[in-house]
Amino acid sequence: MPSRIRSTALTTVATGLTAALLLTGCSDEPESATSPAEATTTARADTLLSAHGLEGKDARTLIDELDATPVAERSSEFMAAIQVDRLVISDGSGATTSLALPTEEFYVSIAPFVDQTHECFFHSLTTCRGELANQAIDVEVIDDSGTVLVDETMTTFDNGFLGLWLPRDISATVTLEANGRTVTDTLSTGADDPTCVTTLQLV
Repeated sequence: MPSRIRSTALTTVATGLTAALLLTGCSDEPESATSPAEATTTARADTLLSAHGLEGKDARTLIDELDATPVAERSSEFMAAIQVDRLVISDGSGATTSLALPTEEFYVSIAPFVDQTHECFFHSLTTCRGELANQAIDVEVIDDSGTVLVDETMTTFDNGFLGLWLPRDISATVTLEANGRTVTDTLSTGADDPTCVTTLQLV
């Protein structure tokens, strides 16, 4: 079984308002995942999608759009969280639906940090916040066979995260560099792995 990302750096969680914002809305690993039957799209859920202008969009498109949405433009009544195989959507009315993720791709959202971080397992596209918003980061991901999957400079979204679509069921090494700081660690995309990574400290 592929291992989850592990960081050897100590994690520092700051106090005060900034830390509270960083901690808002991210999902720890649940005791049990929602079953597909429980997440079946109902008439009420179809109404939910239409109400938020999401009808006709697949999970990949929604994830890319929602993760890149500026924080100030995010609805406080709308929730979207990435589980391993589906995007779970809900709102304040109690309506819930899910959309299947691509069968060959795994989405992992990474929030590199210098001083402040928070625990997270399933990435919330609407509430998770990382420390380094709108920052240029050099990203390299190489799988265990030596194949380079990512080698480019990316800019973190306004929420402080980088979003990567990677092949499912791989183990890889990820290296991040920014402003003279770097971190290297392992990354995996198996059925038990997180979609939200907040343990990579740039030092």
